[in-house]
Amino acid sequence: MIQRRNSDLDIEERFTRDITRLPESDLDRIASAYRQLLESVGEDSDREGLRRTPDRAARAFEFLTQGYRQDIEEIINDAVFASDASEIILVKDIELYSLCEHHLLPFIGRAHVAYIPNGKVIGLSKVARIVDVFARRLQIQENLTTQIAESLMGCLEPSGVAVVVEAKHLCMMMRGV
Repeated sequence: MIQRRNSDLDIEERFTRDITRLPESDLDRIASAYRQLLESVGEDSDREGLRRTPDRAARAFEFLTQGYRQDIEEIINDAVFASDASEIILVKDIELYSLCEHHLLPFIGRAHVAYIPNGKVIGLSKVARIVDVFARRLQIQENLTTQIAESLMGCLEPSGVAVVVEAKHLCMMMRGV
């Protein structure tokens, strides 16, 4: 069972208040896996600095994978509007944080999303939310880019969509690749 201190609750609440929570039984299983991981590399999971690490890591993993528990239709939530606009709409420098599905290490970057309206536009903040939903899953950059584009194609049916994702992959940087 994950145990929390009041000071941790305040911090945790700030980072997780807007996510659909995993069942406690799943969080317990994730924490147990982290505990086993620590012990497998020779660490004492009961030592002072690591005692609560499995629980913290489970909550972090819950947050970093919240995209699996979010529905694009709910995110868009009536933010598609009729419009005569026909020029390119571009949302640049959308920060993104994701986990490499091969190594479970972060990749961090920015997405640039553009589309040519065809009778419909979407609120600009929703474009950033769409990026975040797909980034908060185990990913590779190529699939993330495609999923963002396909999502916009599906909800807006624009004349065209372009998505560029620029990211630094810690799985490459830390291993010297």
